[in-house]
Amino acid sequence: MELKYLFVLAPLGSILALVFAFSFYRMLMKQDAGTKEMQEIAGHVKEGALAYLKRQYSVVIIVFMIVAAIFAVMAYILKTQNGWVPFAFLTGGFFSGLAGWLGMHTATSASNRTAANAKISLNKGLQVAFRSGAVMGLVVVGLALLDISLWFIILKLAIPKGDHQLAIITTTMLTFGMGASLQALFARVGGGIFTKAADVGADLVGKVEAGIPEDDPRNPATIADNVGDNVGDVAGMGADLYESYAGSILATAALGVAAGYGLGGVLTPMVIAGIGVIFSIIGIFLVRSGEKASQKELLGALARGVNSSTIFTLIASFFILLLFRRSFAVENVPAGRYIGIFGSVITGLIAGWLIGKITEYYTSQEYAPTKDVAGQSRTGPATVIISGIALGMQSTGYPVVVIAIGILLSFAFSGGFSTHPNAINHGLYGIGLAAVGMLSTLGITLATDAYGPIADNAGGNAEMTGQGPEVRKRTDALDALGNTTAATGKGFAIGSAALTAMALLAAYIEEVKIGFIHMYGQGATVLIDGAEKLVRETNITDWVRYYDITLLNPRVLVGMFIGAMLVFVFCSLTMKAVGRAAGRMVDEVRRQFREIAGIMEGTGKPDYAKCVEISTSGAQKEMIFPSLLSIIVPILTGLFLGVAGVLGLLAGGLTTGFVTAVFLNNAGGAWDNAKKYIEEGNYGGKKLPDGSKNPNHAAAVIGDTVGDPFKDTSGPSLNILIKLMSMVSVVFAGFIVAYGDLIKKIIDAFAK
Repeated sequence: MELKYLFVLAPLGSILALVFAFSFYRMLMKQDAGTKEMQEIAGHVKEGALAYLKRQYSVVIIVFMIVAAIFAVMAYILKTQNGWVPFAFLTGGFFSGLAGWLGMHTATSASNRTAANAKISLNKGLQVAFRSGAVMGLVVVGLALLDISLWFIILKLAIPKGDHQLAIITTTMLTFGMGASLQALFARVGGGIFTKAADVGADLVGKVEAGIPEDDPRNPATIADNVGDNVGDVAGMGADLYESYAGSILATAALGVAAGYGLGGVLTPMVIAGIGVIFSIIGIFLVRSGEKASQKELLGALARGVNSSTIFTLIASFFILLLFRRSFAVENVPAGRYIGIFGSVITGLIAGWLIGKITEYYTSQEYAPTKDVAGQSRTGPATVIISGIALGMQSTGYPVVVIAIGILLSFAFSGGFSTHPNAINHGLYGIGLAAVGMLSTLGITLATDAYGPIADNAGGNAEMTGQGPEVRKRTDALDALGNTTAATGKGFAIGSAALTAMALLAAYIEEVKIGFIHMYGQGATVLIDGAEKLVRETNITDWVRYYDITLLNPRVLVGMFIGAMLVFVFCSLTMKAVGRAAGRMVDEVRRQFREIAGIMEGTGKPDYAKCVEISTSGAQKEMIFPSLLSIIVPILTGLFLGVAGVLGLLAGGLTTGFVTAVFLNNAGGAWDNAKKYIEEGNYGGKKLPDGSKNPNHAAAVIGDTVGDPFKDTSGPSLNILIKLMSMVSVVFAGFIVAYGDLIKKIIDAFAK
């Protein structure tokens, strides 16, 4: 079978994903929408969420136009990059934004329908919520794979055939990943600030001060809180994983060319992604539960769908690699190399599964770590916070070990430690395929994550409309499951970000090579170990020697310090942004409790729109500086420290960002579920027997409030920070080759 015929699996998978996403959306809209009150509450949430996205996109469009103009100057005037880059960049951002819009439109239509179906049975509520989340998952993989497939076809037709056609195609396609990355950062940072400003305001004034339940209709910040769940955890998470998904495929395709695997090496990640979509759809249909399901049984229902998709994708991947085996049989490479490469795919899938399970262990109230945090509530909020921070720090150990072993194994399986002259490129290709393997079933894994905010909103809808205790019990069960899947999804997101960023590090070197060819032509040479070598014949090892990329090079060390520092500064900026916006929210909720007559008695109506406006305006204003910082710092580092400094920056940002993100995500998730554990009736529950507030619950609420910006703003945003820095570096590689390393140029000038 010719390789070009197998390529059809990629666009076919994308089209099937979009067809089934539309089918699930139509099924959702045919479900019972509930009572008039349930529809009204859901309408307020939908209106606020879509209004927020409109304002966010209006800001993002301006930024995208400016960046695209800069790329146009670099491409057509400075000649430091390909002329297709500005257009590829714009399409990456457009499709990422479209996926977020479609996913959130579906999620905000699902909350009241989930609550209404929970009146019938727990399984009906689970089905509606999960398949609504599946729309987000399938839209993300469908649009990403469609964009990749279309660009590959366009560039294959437009770029003249020759020895370097595939190299130019893949390095050009990498740049549309920056569009997705930039859109994702705005979505994550802005959405995270919005949701946590509302959540903190609602919790501190509503639950702690006024002593009213979560999602109580008397709380003015309740609608804003529900809106925030959608803009942060649906649109934000979707954009985050869209970027990882696209970035892993594109980086691996570029590394396939560098490894000498030709067309087969380029198409393999695309085809594996395509079959992963098909089996994700099958897995979605396998998710169902019994009426009396426990949390473990509900988790098992989701795991059945995810595990089935994973196993089917693994089996199919082996046969895909078998068909591509001739591409991997390059000179001096064992005939069975495709089996080793299959080992890299398995490694990525297992690593993703393990990180999800580790995250579940540290954040679910079914296990000892979170129960221990809940137990600390007996001595007050200080010990709750201390134990949560300690848990978060401890929880970084196993994920780091898993990722470290995953990198080593995937590198080794694909021949990275062999004696082949191009061994390092072969090994890096294996790491890229491990990232692709981890994300190949994103259609269903993202569905389990997007399910969380839908279930949360369904619980809020049931509470605000006064549904019966049986309905509320079912929505609470779905909501508790959603907390765990959300935490697991964040662990999966940071794991995939680490492998994707590792692949992008290698792709950056390839872009440096292409930058040299753009600047100096096909006959350009570089001096390596005292001998001239044609740029087009170099490999990654040559460039490591050319730029002296070692720990003894001060440029690399300084870059690493800057990368590590940027992680903490970024977290500080996003947490302070949440604090400022939450402070305005607290003041507004207190004002309404004071000034609106009858609000606590239920006869006065809160001004929900004012709270939504506070979160919206705060998020729009606060997201700009942290987002721009992640673009500016890699460029400035390259200008002053050159290619070596940029690689140090990316390495420092990747390692520090990964560990910090795991810490923040797991600490925040544990605090959240410790509160839920107490609300289930443990350690006194919400109220004491005499009806007064339980101090244990109040302490857990404070811990949860501290954890909100950890797990929903700063932690998830770090995933994108480490990938966006890599993408920015890739896109500006040619510019840095031509104009970078000013420190060296200044020193040389003084020496002369």
